[in-house]
Amino acid sequence: MEWRDTGILLTSRRHGESSAILEVFTPGHGRHMGVLRGGASRRVAPFLQPGAQLDLTWKARLEDHMGSFTAEPQRSRAASALSDRLSLAGLNAVCALLAFSLPEREVHPNLYARTEQLLDLLPERDLWPLAYLRWEMALLDEMGFGLDLSACAVRGTNEELCFVSPRTGRAVSRQAAGEWADRLLPLPDILKGEGPGPDGEILQALRTTGHFLERHMAPALRDRPLPQARAAYVERFRRSTEA
Repeated sequence: MEWRDTGILLTSRRHGESSAILEVFTPGHGRHMGVLRGGASRRVAPFLQPGAQLDLTWKARLEDHMGSFTAEPQRSRAASALSDRLSLAGLNAVCALLAFSLPEREVHPNLYARTEQLLDLLPERDLWPLAYLRWEMALLDEMGFGLDLSACAVRGTNEELCFVSPRTGRAVSRQAAGEWADRLLPLPDILKGEGPGPDGEILQALRTTGHFLERHMAPALRDRPLPQARAAYVERFRRSTEA
């Protein structure tokens, strides 16, 4: 069994004395794992940083075996991330969420394309927070937990949509919310694809997407909580808005 593909490195961990087990996200083979011989060496280890773009060849005797990789670096994203704590936190959040949520070897080409575009925006600090929010919404949608913000879940109208039901992920209008408003999640304009997207609105929107990542997606996909890297990114972004 053999294939060749490009891929984004999600995790790398030492295996034995000199090898490493890589976990990558590829457009044609989904989230895939394999052993990289010599991956722990001084020559190879430096380019095995989360987010690195790799040219990969995978081989195994049988399809269901872990198999082994050969990997050549195409480009590193570590340099742009390491120079900025917010970028590094964002990179870690993306890789951790993908490793957590993607079923192994299940192909998600659209999400892959969005992820590659997002990571290439790491140096663009002004664009990154909004791009990351939209990526989280795409992740929820791809995993089957997307939000329906097109019309009020109660009245069917699309006027004054201000809230999101924490149970169904559907929009709720101000009039329909009534005395239940304090139990609903915020629906800022930016979450509906409207407005310039100030940092305060992005933070509000991340509170809403975070609820569905933590309370809906995580329990359905895994028997453990969402990776801490996501909360760490949101907290660092919050601090940056107050600086």
